[in-house]
Amino acid sequence: MIREARENDLKEILQLYLYLHEKSVPEESEQLTKTWNHIVNDENHHLIICEENGKIMASCVCVIIPNLTRNVRPYAFVENVVTHKDYRKKGYATACLNYAKQIAEDNNCYKMMLLTGSKEEDTLNFYRNAGYNSSDKTAFIQWIDM
Repeated sequence: MIREARENDLKEILQLYLYLHEKSVPEESEQLTKTWNHIVNDENHHLIICEENGKIMASCVCVIIPNLTRNVRPYAFVENVVTHKDYRKKGYATACLNYAKQIAEDNNCYKMMLLTGSKEEDTLNFYRNAGYNSSDKTAFIQWIDM
């Protein structure tokens, strides 16, 4: 089942993020609670999960960004695509990305963007097969206080 995250999904999502790039689950804090509440209540922030038998298998984030160009059409940004290591190559992340695309289409977005830190050819091919390309734009990242 594909759905958007609910308030009670936080702990399981944080555990899933350990398969992304996180080294540990953040401590419970006012900042964590405030950020989580902001995410689940923001109409433009979609934390998508794929669950089976009540367990979260995969997730991605799709943020709709209002825009003044392209006939005032928004665009979507996809980030934090992750699948639990025991459930990869079963279509869960693809289902999340398809759900994100539907959200983008429903919001009249003119494009979707996705960044990955992976250089693994399998991962890059996964994104290509999902409809993304790496030839139209060049991404630059500036890390702040890392």
